[in-house]
Amino acid sequence: MTFPKTSRRFMDLIDVDWPIVQAPMAGTSTPEMAAAVSNAGALGSIAVGAATVEAASKAIQHVRLGTSRPFNVNVFCHAKPRRDRDKERKWLKFLGPEFAVFNTAAPASLAEIYTSFCEDDAMYAVIREARPKVVSFHFGLPGPQWIAGLKETGIVLFATATSPKEAHAAVDAGVDVIVAQGYEAGGHRGVFDPDGPDDRLSTFPLVQLLCRELDVPVLAAGGIMDGKGIGAALQLGAAGVQLGTAFIATDESAADEGYRVALFSDAARHTVMTRAISGRPARCLSNTFTRLGQSARLDAVPDYPIAYDAGKALNSAAKATGNLSYGAHWAGQGAPLARALPAGQLVEALIEELRAG
Repeated sequence: MTFPKTSRRFMDLIDVDWPIVQAPMAGTSTPEMAAAVSNAGALGSIAVGAATVEAASKAIQHVRLGTSRPFNVNVFCHAKPRRDRDKERKWLKFLGPEFAVFNTAAPASLAEIYTSFCEDDAMYAVIREARPKVVSFHFGLPGPQWIAGLKETGIVLFATATSPKEAHAAVDAGVDVIVAQGYEAGGHRGVFDPDGPDDRLSTFPLVQLLCRELDVPVLAAGGIMDGKGIGAALQLGAAGVQLGTAFIATDESAADEGYRVALFSDAARHTVMTRAISGRPARCLSNTFTRLGQSARLDAVPDYPIAYDAGKALNSAAKATGNLSYGAHWAGQGAPLARALPAGQLVEALIEELRAG
């Protein structure tokens, strides 16, 4: 199959057969998924932004046991959250009646459950030593010394951008590939500043703007679920695509029963951008938690990932009673097109669809 020059440049850069990247979805992507995708000739990914250093090291080793092909390790580069004890107390009070439904008290306090990669010397050391083919940044960028240190080892750097401004900042910092995340994409929006202005550009306009302005490969991310979508992105100048929601229902996914059932329900047609679950804007399948979030003031939600501590506690309380409608069921607007297949077979299907046009 003949690919555009931009795609061939991208595939040569990361040594893959197909211009397809499986999105690193924290809580959903697994080492088994990453290995299967990479073995199928695309780029598999794992997300370690929500993992301890020890867990991240084991996950990288696990991927390497499953494949000798390149893969991506994704990290979160969010700013340090602002602690506001009064806001956190009020947020827990707001959620209190929901906990009471499940005969559980809301937590007495909240914690910063994830450390930003920008502050995690140990995580940087583990990843630099492991030397995966690709490291990708979400929510922002680490400092110049760490970018230089990763590049010194031959690691190719990706960064999510939701606007031309963010994309230019990433390229100026030394990032090799931009993931253009449209507003229709599932999961956490990669904005550098969640409280700043957001033009909410959709995938294809963003891709066209970045391809015109940048001299690095641009990947289209958001709303792409099949070979036709991949072909459309390549026609607009994208060097490749990143798919996340398409892989949620694969055999290797860590999505639980509630998540999978919701993905193939009417909820898939009604995704919602919400801060209520984690403290950052993220697109989720419509459920009880997203509806609750619609009744809350945005400025009432604590910063990410502090709010996520409460969100996870509420989901755990609900699941303990068999209620599966409070989960972080991240998914994009293409969710109704999801398929339940092994990850490697999904890659093969995507390529066949792309060939068929």
